[in-house]
Amino acid sequence: MVSLLVLSVPSLLTMLAGVALFQLVDLRFLSQLGPDAVAAAGATNQTLRQFFLLPIMGTSVASQMLIARFIGERSLHRAEHIAGQTFVIGAAISALAAAVGVLLAEPLISLVMRDPEVIALATVYLQISFALLFTLALVNLGSTILAGAGDATTPMVVSLLITPVSIAAEWVLAFGKFGFPALGIAGIALGAGIGGLWGTCILLWALLSGRCRVHLRLHHLLPDPRGLRRLLSYSWQPAIHMLARGVLVFFYMWVAGLLGGKVQAAYTIGLRLEMPLLGIAMTLGNACATLVGQNLGASDHARSWRAIWVSLGAEVSLLWPGAAALFFYRHELVALFAQDPEVMAIASEFLAYSAATLVVYAFYFISFRALQAAGEMNAPMVISFGNVVLLATPLSYYLAIETGLGAAGIWIGYLTYVVVNTAMTTAYLLSGRWARILRSRPAA
Repeated sequence: MVSLLVLSVPSLLTMLAGVALFQLVDLRFLSQLGPDAVAAAGATNQTLRQFFLLPIMGTSVASQMLIARFIGERSLHRAEHIAGQTFVIGAAISALAAAVGVLLAEPLISLVMRDPEVIALATVYLQISFALLFTLALVNLGSTILAGAGDATTPMVVSLLITPVSIAAEWVLAFGKFGFPALGIAGIALGAGIGGLWGTCILLWALLSGRCRVHLRLHHLLPDPRGLRRLLSYSWQPAIHMLARGVLVFFYMWVAGLLGGKVQAAYTIGLRLEMPLLGIAMTLGNACATLVGQNLGASDHARSWRAIWVSLGAEVSLLWPGAAALFFYRHELVALFAQDPEVMAIASEFLAYSAATLVVYAFYFISFRALQAAGEMNAPMVISFGNVVLLATPLSYYLAIETGLGAAGIWIGYLTYVVVNTAMTTAYLLSGRWARILRSRPAA
């Protein structure tokens, strides 16, 4: 329990300051610019940007698993080498995303949005966001590297330094304060990028200066084909696993577009409001993954199981009350970010279903992160992607469009997917098959 607290408490503070607070203030700024701005940002952040972040997230999962395992084996030099190769992959993906986003912004946005005014806003927002995507990618990867080494404090400090800078920059640039021109939604994207650039510099300085548990040196940043292959061999499965949610959100945003721009705006607001609780779930799942990986590296399977059970207890104790609060105060929360009665009603309905999914997610995030930490990447990937393709998308489309349920059909399909996906993933974890496989093969 002490180890979980050491890892999770700073990470929770990081999430609350760096994700929850920033995301909600960012949403508030967007709502002041109007529903078109909310929908434009949602089309970029919740759909298109997520596809480019998938390989980043897959790399972060693989990096955390390998670094935690090497730290457990007391092979610090191997952990530092993997950390360097993690940044090599992140830089390459960021460069590709910047090129695609700047050159193909309007065609990409047109895949999701239908309203010409929203497309015009989203095109500008996407170009800036993708050009500065490297800041988000490198901060994410750097924080993951440190988490794998058991250092949750440095990412917390970096997050606490990023958030006020990002918020202040967005406010100044979006609304034209202190003599700056009012850039609107472009100012929102630029402000977030300025904060991310500040955080990237701080994190790289901490890693390169040797003030962290992982000390990066310049030779670690030279591309090494063997190290890159090792990372990529473990990263493509979690990337496809997370692609499942990306596809689902993209599909739901598209279906919402068929139902009208107000449904898209409401869905965007709902996604932002559930994000803090999803962040709590992922934070505890990541802490569990670090403990499982380090204990497996030390060949202590019993402590790995204990880490899973303690993490699950912590997840339930935090996520369930949060889900209840989201359900009972959903109308008041939505009213902070929307004025249109129809948008408010649809977003509130979404949050009612979201609260139910969060109750179930308490089990899911611990289950799939524990499996990934053990090197079992295939099962979570197959289960999640299979359920998206075979269950969630056809069911949601049928209920929303064919039966006339509208937005409620999307939410019902999503809840069904979460329940089935969680049940299958948790059942596989409890079967213990992954542990038997692990004992029969060499360590990573």
